Amino acid sequence: MSAKVRTPAEDRTSIKDWILHVDLDQFIAAVEILRHPELRGKPVVVGGSGDPTQPRTVAATATYEAREHGVHSGMPLRTALRRCPDAVFLPSDPPAYEAASERVMATLREFPVLVEVWGWDEAFIGARTDDPEALAATLRQAVLAKTALSCSVGIGDNKHQAKLASAFAKPAGVYRLTSDNWAEIMNDRPTDALWGIGAKIAKKLADLGLHTVAQLAAADPADLARRFGPTNGPWYRYLALGRGEAEVVTTPWIARGHSRETTFPEDLTDRAEISTQVATLARQVAADATAAGRIIVRVSVKVRFTPFLTRSRQSKLPLPTSDAAELSRAALTALDRFDLTRPVRLLGVAVDYAPPDQTRTARS
Repeated sequence: MSAKVRTPAEDRTSIKDWILHVDLDQFIAAVEILRHPELRGKPVVVGGSGDPTQPRTVAATATYEAREHGVHSGMPLRTALRRCPDAVFLPSDPPAYEAASERVMATLREFPVLVEVWGWDEAFIGARTDDPEALAATLRQAVLAKTALSCSVGIGDNKHQAKLASAFAKPAGVYRLTSDNWAEIMNDRPTDALWGIGAKIAKKLADLGLHTVAQLAAADPADLARRFGPTNGPWYRYLALGRGEAEVVTTPWIARGHSRETTFPEDLTDRAEISTQVATLARQVAADATAAGRIIVRVSVKVRFTPFLTRSRQSKLPLPTSDAAELSRAALTALDRFDLTRPVRLLGVAVDYAPPDQTRTARS
């Protein structure tokens, strides 16, 4: 379903507060195309080391030309190769994407707006204007001129509406979704069209006879609370009514934790080798914490068994630390709580950081 977007001439409003969602189009692939302009217009898949013959590596993204062959993010590279044998496969390069993202966000901050960064490729904008479409077009043009990257911009009364609107705007467009046209645009769509409702929740809603956004919006909040809990149940209806947060927070994002994980080309069955790999991952996250100037309060170990059974165990540290030996001991203690009788295909170690103010106190 599509809907006509009102032009400023058709729907000129008085000055008011708006939320815009800036979403960079096929961001990772676009950055790679800038680095390899000879690949423009060709099917390109980015992921892992760029070798599609390596097992257990997945696509981070794909160009529209590759997507036409059914390739999508999260797909195993081997599957992507079968679906699109002519695709060009490139290795993932996070530092390059982070640098490109920083240039985009710096461009947005040059305008008299509030900018809340949500990741490499998206940000919410808070703005007071009588012409949000004109502002959105100006932002798009500035990002393109200064970074050579294309973006789509959604306009809404809140973040939920703006986020959905930017998807309708793709690629390289502007779309307005507000309380005024919410029912017209959204009511007949399935519930998983809402931001925050995935396939699993949509299936559970369908079991209750709630298939569309309109049906969910008309549902009894008490019934939803009994099925999904007193917080989540009414929240799903809140989303179906087009509501959402309307505050843009410019405070820099601070990581609450960090993780490292490894998928092995061949399954591990030797307990000593599994322990060695977990200890190595623990030392890596300890080094990451030290480099970031953070201390750790909790350690979690993730084990994925063949074929795809994932379990995790965690351990709270007696005292916050970033000492590698202490973190390794804690991770191995958590590992001891697993039944390692099945082959292991993936191991991960994750940590929770102490808040920055507690980190400063611990180091003083």
